[in-house]
Amino acid sequence: MKYYVYILYAEAHDKYYIGQTQDVAARLKRHNDGIEIYSKKFAPWILIWCTEKSTRSESVILESKLKKSFKRKNSSFH
Repeated sequence: MKYYVYILYAEAHDKYYIGQTQDVAARLKRHNDGIEIYSKKFAPWILIWCTEKSTRSESVILESKLKKSFKRKNSSFH
């Protein structure tokens, strides 16, 4: 099974969102359909970056590293 780490951007609000999933297209749809609690208020989202990992553990570790890095550099991040 493959896992993906992704970065979304909401241009209208200048917000970024980092997450991990097994299905990027379905996850982006959930963000844009207002199903995800945090991200629904900033839709629409566009996918600006994505990478594949072979295990969920690897994807969670990368997601955490990216979030820490973004928080240090950018105040418009979740």
